[in-house]
Amino acid sequence: MMTPDQLSSTFGALADPTRRAILARLALGETSVTELAKPFEMSMPAVSKHLKVLERAGLIARGREAQWRPCRLDAGPLKDAAIWIEEYRRFWSAHVDALERHLDRMEQSKSGKRANNGPSTRRKLRIQRRRSR
Repeated sequence: MMTPDQLSSTFGALADPTRRAILARLALGETSVTELAKPFEMSMPAVSKHLKVLERAGLIARGREAQWRPCRLDAGPLKDAAIWIEEYRRFWSAHVDALERHLDRMEQSKSGKRANNGPSTRRKLRIQRRRSR
């Protein structure tokens, strides 16, 4: 399990869209700092600062091979963050399920039986949850 400080570092690094874009590129494979910098309208020192944040968070590893400085993704902290988030998804899923059951009971008691004028509120919630996953 990830410590709170590691989790803060991971989420802090992910908070910036440039760093998320860099990670998305590295998910395709190892590449050089120069290649990583190409899509961004910023200086190499600015890109280097983003890389340092990612490196401190443990999300990337940088190497040195002569003039080439490859970067690669280290997805371990992302997995740990996903596990942390999953706990809360389960929590909310259970609460939404309970809400669905409650709404269904309310509908049934209101009409005596389910009216046949479209999907139930419970079904609508279930469909919305599936779409959001």
